[in-house]
Amino acid sequence: MKNYLYLFKEQFKLEELIIFENSHFIICTFKYPSGIEALKIQNSLGFIVVLPFYGQIIWDAEFKGHNLKMRNMFSQPKLGTTIVDTYGCFAFHSGLLCNGCPSPEDTHSLHGEMPCAQMDNSWLVIEENSCSIYSSIEYVKGFGHHYLAEPRVTLRADSSLFEINMQVTNLAGVEMPLQYMCHMNYCYEDNATFKQNIPDDIIRIRESIPAHVKPTTQWKIFNEEIKAGKYKLTALDKNQLYDPEIVFFMDYLHKYQENLEFRMYSTNGYSYVTKFSSKDFDFATRWILYNQDQQVAAFVLPGTCRPEGFLAAKNNGTLIMLEPKEVRTFTVVTGIE
Repeated sequence: MKNYLYLFKEQFKLEELIIFENSHFIICTFKYPSGIEALKIQNSLGFIVVLPFYGQIIWDAEFKGHNLKMRNMFSQPKLGTTIVDTYGCFAFHSGLLCNGCPSPEDTHSLHGEMPCAQMDNSWLVIEENSCSIYSSIEYVKGFGHHYLAEPRVTLRADSSLFEINMQVTNLAGVEMPLQYMCHMNYCYEDNATFKQNIPDDIIRIRESIPAHVKPTTQWKIFNEEIKAGKYKLTALDKNQLYDPEIVFFMDYLHKYQENLEFRMYSTNGYSYVTKFSSKDFDFATRWILYNQDQQVAAFVLPGTCRPEGFLAAKNNGTLIMLEPKEVRTFTVVTGIE
């Protein structure tokens, strides 16, 4: 039996308010001092904090006593128009018309229009052993694109894994471009190791340098060592060399595996895991950054193309085009084991 609980901004106050509780879940609404509404869904192993009306950003995630998100400079989410205005979250939806780091010739903002989108509606669907939060936005521009985006996050009873979904429908009478990445900013743990069910030799370091990256001499040397095969970054053991960011690309994943599984193993005996299908995401990115202000080990970011901007995807043939009324769905399972 499904139970529906519709959310309205008026329900969210500065103090936490329990709006639902059963033997599996406690669901609370609250509002950050910045004015952004938040929903906390808690089960027996931890919780997620979702911003239902703000891009359906997953602001926080904590399970088995471990916080999953990156170290950052934000004490709370901030209102903005691009993701850099509020870069303190665990996960956001990158895209949908444009994705990734724009080239000098691109006209879109970093990671596109979806991360900070003001959602139209949000609601909960509660079943016997699961709780899902849905949001939706109708994107429409005069003389431009028109689509419906419906992100969803699902947490199940007694589980430290959760599911992130995105469904996109082209509402226009003409085709539309689609670029999407599920951007999960995982925590950084010293000496953690990486493992995945694809060949290691297809994980290749990024050769383009986006505008926000300011290379140092030491960084350039380190990158060249990786390119030459003199060093393989399989563990987080060189903190001082991950500033600026170190990025790897994994292309055309369907050639190697349909059901993909990426893990980051902590030295304390547990692992962070992300699972997805190459039918949804044929590309993946690994993003590592370590400095005093930000520390992140995004061991896998599933995407429909490389995050190098709209024109790069268009020029290399990896830009998806949705036909009128066509629907695409994307699913990622992630968390800690």
